[in-house]
Amino acid sequence: MNTDMNDITNNISKSLPLAMRMRPINIDEIVGQKHIINKNSLLYKMITQDSLYSILLYGPPGTGKTSIAQVVANTTKATFQQLNATSANKKDVEKVITQAKTDLENNIRTVLFIDEIHRFNKAQQDYLLPFVEDGTIILIGATTENPYFEVNSALVSRSVLFELKPIDKEDIKDVLYRALNDVERGLGNKQQTIDDDAIELMSIQANGDVRYALTMLELSSLNTDTTNIKTSDVDAVITKPHINYDKDGDNHYDNISAFIKSMRGSDPDATLFYLARMIEAGEDPKFIARRIMIAASEDVSNADPIALILATNASLAVERIGFPEGRIILAQAAIYVAMAPKSNSAITGIDNALKYIKHHPSNDVPDYLKDAHYKSASKLGHGVGYQYPHDFQNHFVSQKYLPDSVKETFYKNSHLGYENNQADYQNFIGKQQ
Repeated sequence: MNTDMNDITNNISKSLPLAMRMRPINIDEIVGQKHIINKNSLLYKMITQDSLYSILLYGPPGTGKTSIAQVVANTTKATFQQLNATSANKKDVEKVITQAKTDLENNIRTVLFIDEIHRFNKAQQDYLLPFVEDGTIILIGATTENPYFEVNSALVSRSVLFELKPIDKEDIKDVLYRALNDVERGLGNKQQTIDDDAIELMSIQANGDVRYALTMLELSSLNTDTTNIKTSDVDAVITKPHINYDKDGDNHYDNISAFIKSMRGSDPDATLFYLARMIEAGEDPKFIARRIMIAASEDVSNADPIALILATNASLAVERIGFPEGRIILAQAAIYVAMAPKSNSAITGIDNALKYIKHHPSNDVPDYLKDAHYKSASKLGHGVGYQYPHDFQNHFVSQKYLPDSVKETFYKNSHLGYENNQADYQNFIGKQQ
């Protein structure tokens, strides 16, 4: 029995996930990213005029990096080659380069799209460099990681960097409605409808990720027992919140940065928000606890000495108890640090002293402060003339402790919280000098 080749192609197409089938075919189907794709933008002109230059596409998953590359493949007259850095090796790249050189002799350009380019090691990235530089290939690299950290700086400097942003909720809704009604590529043949609150839930849960939104729609369409997709159908396919968070990637560092800055900024609600994101994403609780301890010392310091004690004990408690109860302990410590009076006197003090020592390494300890607990120390003058503070009224005696050559002031009191009490004591003993 003969089977029409178009039928086979259509069957294969329909067997692909909805997110793959709905991938943009032309530039007008790309949603969001108006800051880099509009009729006056450089990227738009590169694609529509087929005047390509090596580019790097950087942004979270599901924001259109691969879609942009696919649109280039559909519109360019150049040969389009695609590799995924998670599975490709140097031989795969060499094969593309060899063919590109041959094609270039016939005035045929080659566009090489490398998805997850940050997964290539330094040697693999270095290998690409001369061929990008001499025009053998036009490189399109896609990465979820900050290219300034993860991509060879020479490749970055020879490419145009475009940063993609999470897709906003309304644009995601448009994609979902289009997919639901598209007969050729979407779910239109099923003639289903969807409740407004169901599509609202999908657009929120997608968290800027179109691919995830389309996956939710496809599964919800499969899950419903009627021709109408309801909120309950969507709820049933959401196993946990979709959070853009990779424990080794940008989101990890961005989130912990926001968490620390929220504690420093005395905002308990933001502190709990970023803490919850880390917990939900499966962050190591020991890592979270370490950051709270550091904040307790760096940002609270002696304005509230209890903060460091509480943070340290919270770290020990979480290690012994684990999750889920450990979330309460981390929250208690983080809230305490956020609500505590703030001082950076410890970090600025020690950094000021370290900076001074670096530039003035020769200052010696005064003889009367040197160790005098060994035999014959007095013959060297060590300890001679030292005044023991506890022998004096109020356990204080005016005495110089810095070397004579050091005139710097390293410590600056914040006059907040307990440090204000310390300042009062310093003023009290200062009057006795």
